[in-house]
Amino acid sequence: MSFSMTGYGQSAFQFGGYKVQLEIKSVNHRYCEVMMRMPKEWTCYEDGLRKMVQSRLKRGRIDVYVMKEKDEDQALPAVLNEQAVRAYLQAAEQLESRFGMQGKPSIMDMLALPDVMVHSDGMNFIPEEDKDEWERVLQQSLEEALSSLEQMRAREGLHLASDLERRLSRLESLHAEMFALAPTVVSDYRNKLRQRLTEMQEEGSFPFDEHKLGMEIAVFADRSNIEEELTRLLSHFGQSRELLKSEEPVGRKLDFLIQEMNREVNTIGSKANHLALVNRVVEMKAELEKIREQAANIE
Repeated sequence: MSFSMTGYGQSAFQFGGYKVQLEIKSVNHRYCEVMMRMPKEWTCYEDGLRKMVQSRLKRGRIDVYVMKEKDEDQALPAVLNEQAVRAYLQAAEQLESRFGMQGKPSIMDMLALPDVMVHSDGMNFIPEEDKDEWERVLQQSLEEALSSLEQMRAREGLHLASDLERRLSRLESLHAEMFALAPTVVSDYRNKLRQRLTEMQEEGSFPFDEHKLGMEIAVFADRSNIEEELTRLLSHFGQSRELLKSEEPVGRKLDFLIQEMNREVNTIGSKANHLALVNRVVEMKAELEKIREQAANIE
């Protein structure tokens, strides 16, 4: 089964007073390139999330977007701002030492001061024990988005494989026509050459030499022989069909086979001194170009 490199997946969840949305999209790329875009305070999770993506996807440029916003329906937990508390206590000591003011602020006094209790806004304010839980829910959300992406890539892959198989059938049909035409190339050349030589002999240009004619035809037959190229093409067609059924990434292998098929077709075109064969070569090259464009989307 072939997979496309183009796809999109998303997931969303609520946790810790936030609504978090995760989106992942992939497009064509020669290698596997993963780009992560997420809030700065979550960069500690980036490496683990990237490895999750790379374990599931082998080729393509994959962009992962993680976005968060405060959940208006849920009050964020308030936590102690230790930096503000230290500043207030330091100010109280200065009041006592510089101005002789007596008394220590009570707990209730401190809690009533501005910015002593703040809502958690980012990982800097989330207790250490909650970080593992955040990592768990982020990985779970990425898993869901990846599954959605893979389903889309699989559907696209089926369409690509179907189109490629149809085009391979067309190539096989052209190959059969070329195989049938190949033996006629030498006989057509012999008949045309004999006719021209006979006409020239009748005009008295030079005497007809049957032996030299045979040698010329033998040289032409050897030079225009395309049997090996046709045999290799047939092998490449079969290998391509097998790759399209594989569960492993096959895009690079398929690209290599297409290059080899183009090489064989070009060789046939250079050897074939025959109009009907040349026409089939042109058609085959056009079909191979369409296959190459489609195969560029396969993982």
